[in-house]
Amino acid sequence: MPSAAVAAAPSYWRATRAPRHSLLFALPLLVLYELLAFLLSRSQLSEVRNGADVLLKSVFVALGGRYGLTAFSVVLLCTGAALVWRDRRRNGPVRPRLFLGMLGESLLYAALLGGVASTLTTLLLHGRLAIGGGAAPALAGLGLPTQLMISLGAGIYEELLFRVLLVSGLAALGRLVFHWRPVTAGCFAAVLGALVFSLFHYVGPLGDEFTLGSFTFRAIAGLLFSGLYLLRGFGITAWSHALYDVFLSLAG
Repeated sequence: MPSAAVAAAPSYWRATRAPRHSLLFALPLLVLYELLAFLLSRSQLSEVRNGADVLLKSVFVALGGRYGLTAFSVVLLCTGAALVWRDRRRNGPVRPRLFLGMLGESLLYAALLGGVASTLTTLLLHGRLAIGGGAAPALAGLGLPTQLMISLGAGIYEELLFRVLLVSGLAALGRLVFHWRPVTAGCFAAVLGALVFSLFHYVGPLGDEFTLGSFTFRAIAGLLFSGLYLLRGFGITAWSHALYDVFLSLAG
């Protein structure tokens, strides 16, 4: 019995990072965000969406005009389906019971993120340890449903933009163009990606007022999300990010 438990643990960690579980775990998050955004589109807040969502879709709209949004959805869903199908063929069927453990992990990481990031921020800026909250988003003037919608979008679209595309792209740039070792390229990508991720929160009409403390906190949070993405995959990272932002919205 103990040997079976030891063998099952590595299997869980590997399987939950694989596309057939990671991407399917993220799918409800995408559906919830888009559904909530659609329901809110009939109100006066119809133009309010997550910034990373708007940025990603605006590229497709610029290239494809009125068909751009449809093209974006097709590309996103078909790419995800292809990755899940390929992983399922190579590594076996989907194991639904793993999703409960993945949800538990996401809740744990979301609960820990603010304290860890704020402690590291205080240590970096002031040279002492302190436990505190995270950077409060500039969404206080919006209703709770809109705040929750933007929080869910942060999990799916900010992780897609800043971790899957930006960090992965920067790491590939370091390896292929500058011929850096994978570890060096990964560190470069994670740090630069975290700085861009933090700056992103000060752009646009809903952007926060810039302060050194909030910028540092978000840069450290970006590093933590990058580490979580590399270790635990996209699905758990997306849900951890979304749940953390949801917790902030509910606490506010």
